[in-house]
Amino acid sequence: MSVSERLWNETEERRTRLELQSRENFPVATRLLPARHREHLLNVYGYARLVDDIGDEAPPGERAGLLDLVEGDLDRVYAGERAELPVLRDLSRTITACRIPAEPLRRLLEANRRDQEVARYATFDDLLGYCAYSADPVGRIVLHVFGAATPDRVRLSDKVCTALQIIEHCQDVGEDHRNGRIYLPEDDLRRFGCTEDDLTAAVTPTRLRGVVALQAKRAAGLLDEGAALTGRLRGFARVAVAGYVAGGLAALAALERGAYDVLGSASPPRKARLLAEWSRTLGRR
Repeated sequence: MSVSERLWNETEERRTRLELQSRENFPVATRLLPARHREHLLNVYGYARLVDDIGDEAPPGERAGLLDLVEGDLDRVYAGERAELPVLRDLSRTITACRIPAEPLRRLLEANRRDQEVARYATFDDLLGYCAYSADPVGRIVLHVFGAATPDRVRLSDKVCTALQIIEHCQDVGEDHRNGRIYLPEDDLRRFGCTEDDLTAAVTPTRLRGVVALQAKRAAGLLDEGAALTGRLRGFARVAVAGYVAGGLAALAALERGAYDVLGSASPPRKARLLAEWSRTLGRR
């Protein structure tokens, strides 16, 4: 079923959302959370996943129109009207219950509009600017779900989310290139002597592994800074955020274990490592 068909099909949209969520490296809903939190997080996930799918999977000529369609329905929700799209009807309950502001939801739409126009990033700073739209809003919404959105927590959450986005870019180098995008900074690729042909190799060339390792190191630094967020949260918010941080740490460990061969036999994060990092992160003060 196409993305445009899924927009209107409530059963298919929810099934797809749950299937995709179960395969994510950084799942947004854990069995440890109460049902009310799981439902809100899955509603947020469903919206973010659908917006991403429009930007990646819909026919190129339809993407802008579909993103506009979603934004129009988002406008209806914030105007107090009934949403037309199933995913927005689900999200509207979360928006109301958790008092989620419109800005982070609109930023996710803007990130995917940028993806239709910008395929490469000259510097790491440019990539950070993109992550402020594609990743950071998700963490801000999660903080609102738990009623924990304060300026100091948002600042740390942004670091965690940017780190997770960069890690995902490292994992998806080949897939992103097949979709016509390169998120590895161009100046780093030049510095390591990489060419675009390196991105299509069956096994990651050594020079490209160096670029990926550099991004992973930067992500690790951001994640280490942002992990202080767990010490400023309590209860289920702390459990959830520690899970996101642990997911990032486990993914970084997997990249290192696989010698940063992201084009060949990439190593998935190990569940045991995830649980160990989760426990360690929960113990941080």
